[in-house]
Amino acid sequence: MLRNRNYLYGSKDLVVPARLHLGDYMIEKMWSVREKTALINGSTNESITYGEVAQQAMNFAVSLAHLGVRKGDTIALCSENTFEFWGVVIGVACAGAIVTPVNTGYTENEIKHAMSISKPKLVVLSQQAYKVHGKTFRSLPYIKTVIVFGNHRPHNTLLYNDLAVSNNNGTGDVFVNNYLARNVKLEEFDVVDVDGQIDPIFILYSSGTTGLAKGVMQTHLNVLSQCNMPKSTNSDIVLAVAPWFHTMGLNNTLGTLTTGRTSVFLTKFDLDVFLKTIEKYKIVQMTVVPPLVVAICKAASKYDLSSVKIVYSGAAPLQKETEELLKAKLPNIETVLQGYGMTEATLAITRGLPDHKQKPGSVGKPVPCAVMKVVDIDTRVPLGPNQPGEICVKGPMVMKGYVGKERKADFDDEGFYMSGDVGYYDEDGSFYIVDRMKELIKYKALQVAPAEIEALLLEHPAVRDAGVVGVPDKSAGEVPLAFVARQPGARVTGEEIQQFVAERLSNPKRLRGGVRFVEAIPKNPSGKILRKELKKMINSRKSKL
Repeated sequence: MLRNRNYLYGSKDLVVPARLHLGDYMIEKMWSVREKTALINGSTNESITYGEVAQQAMNFAVSLAHLGVRKGDTIALCSENTFEFWGVVIGVACAGAIVTPVNTGYTENEIKHAMSISKPKLVVLSQQAYKVHGKTFRSLPYIKTVIVFGNHRPHNTLLYNDLAVSNNNGTGDVFVNNYLARNVKLEEFDVVDVDGQIDPIFILYSSGTTGLAKGVMQTHLNVLSQCNMPKSTNSDIVLAVAPWFHTMGLNNTLGTLTTGRTSVFLTKFDLDVFLKTIEKYKIVQMTVVPPLVVAICKAASKYDLSSVKIVYSGAAPLQKETEELLKAKLPNIETVLQGYGMTEATLAITRGLPDHKQKPGSVGKPVPCAVMKVVDIDTRVPLGPNQPGEICVKGPMVMKGYVGKERKADFDDEGFYMSGDVGYYDEDGSFYIVDRMKELIKYKALQVAPAEIEALLLEHPAVRDAGVVGVPDKSAGEVPLAFVARQPGARVTGEEIQQFVAERLSNPKRLRGGVRFVEAIPKNPSGKILRKELKKMINSRKSKL
């Protein structure tokens, strides 16, 4: 009954709807502001209102029921960021089914692996995703129906527009010959009941940086908890570029859509278009990942970025030095906020807010209703301030578990999810991330964090991007090796890079494994470095000393 003095507790300032149904909640919220602009495509400047999104969602939900979709069925969604995405997500939620967003950049084998986890009975694809992956999805025996966006109908498919979009607001039958004959009216619509505490709404795939992706089950309660977290700004328009198949893009945008604000998105990322969009829409707040922050800092000052006041960074640690460069780049910036989260916790478990000054390098404090502890990696004993160990968390935002896997492998006896991330908190309760446990380099039994070396490398004017891994060494166990992508036109040698690090970091962190120059550092959609891909490149001719 007494709180553990080595646990950190978020506030209890979190309110969720009693029905615990994401679809019901989203329709209510969106319909109340139906005349407002919900989404703007920054690439094309097209827009869609909240009412249009809600109408598509209601229509699609009823169409799914007409197609035989029932509570608990899984629907795969493979698409770049596009307006129709949200009609599908919210429509599936209303139908009591489960959405499993699929990375558009997956290979054939990665799609087959992910789908073998969730086994969807229906898949929704954008036109581009159908061209690239349609054959793969059609080869899966459990997928019975294929729905595509757009007006071009591939053979033996259904069109989303025929199921979700109607210009007829009259009465009569909703369907004629399996086509939507009229819009579903709000007063006649109801969602399929779910048990929001235990029923999943999403099956997402963990980043797989240390192995095959796992299916993360996020419940209605998990997602509603994140949607109702305190917002970082009251700005009417926000810019976020994370792909919506990733938890950062998916749940951040859902949170924005519950507030009546306008979210500007890009179908695909282009730095020049991104900066131009900031200028055009006078963006006040933007949500980014650290590699994008670095790119902004090193980009030529071609556009007016003076409107930006708040930058929210997530998915990976943003180093203090990079934060200072960003503040120098953006003339009117008021605060740079960081958060720490993971797919397994739906979104964030720590974050900073504008009205609470965030310490440089910190990822903030626990979000409302989160309970966190840092434990010794070997003894599992909870640690006090400034002692690095594994970060563990529990609360309403933490996933139900992995599909087909017992919870005891990933949750401790007290119900804490064991993150695999190494970090610590200070006397004030602010958290700091060191690195992934499995990514720490063991140099003569000393732990070396690749992220620290990478942050330093990014300070070098000739370095555009960098990734560090450990390579075997007979005498030391492992030594750090750096992969470096040069700035265009820059000339720097591996020896110069090694000397730069040696002059600034302690002896175990020196690049004894050498430096290899590459065109780009492989990363997942959230910006995390794919170290397993770097290790594959060690013996490849694609990189050179």
